[in-house]
Amino acid sequence: MSEISSAVVVTTSAVALVSGFLLGVYSIRGYLISPELTAERDSNYTDPVESEESDIDEDDTILDHAPNWSNGEDADRRQGLRASKSSSSAAAASSSKSGAAGEKKINTNEECKLVLVVRTDLGMTKGKIAAQAGHATLACYKSLSRAAEKQGPKSRAAQILNQWEKRGQAKIAVQVKSEDEMLALQGIARSLGITAEVIADAGRTQIESGSLTVLGVGPAPKSEVDQVTGGLKLL
Repeated sequence: MSEISSAVVVTTSAVALVSGFLLGVYSIRGYLISPELTAERDSNYTDPVESEESDIDEDDTILDHAPNWSNGEDADRRQGLRASKSSSSAAAASSSKSGAAGEKKINTNEECKLVLVVRTDLGMTKGKIAAQAGHATLACYKSLSRAAEKQGPKSRAAQILNQWEKRGQAKIAVQVKSEDEMLALQGIARSLGITAEVIADAGRTQIESGSLTVLGVGPAPKSEVDQVTGGLKLL
């Protein structure tokens, strides 16, 4: 009788082991998943929107993901870190002019900050806004870094960059409701000698290609930046 019981236990264990193994294999391969879940799983690997997100536009002018740190100015312009070549040229001319005329020294006790002006009329999601704000931050930093390198370690640009980096790299996000308002703010900032860069989107996911999404103003002394963005609402 005991021999029969032992045989039943062994047989049952073997059947359970084989059944469990086969059930695991079938689950991994998706044989036991509903058609809806299977389609959703497959779409995660074949989603054309996500795969195109890291590709360059057909005309090789705008890139929708973070740029390479070592990019030159021309590469930045191609990858959407400059709204246009003319705006970059205007900024360079303004910087050169201010350097030739004698630069205004900054107050070493005053905080320097970067303000990110986000368009709310485009309906961007929080993730999209975060990505575009990151592009604007890097664009402004690289623009100011180039100016500091060109003008020397004692230049105003170098002082601002050094002060901003050492005091926490303050960033503030505010909002505007139109492209015209954003471009007007960029013009005011550059007329005051403040770094101002606009980001153009590649249009891969949520918004139309070429849409101007975020304007970075600064880094620059707080009192100067407030002349441009002080009246705007926080995002």
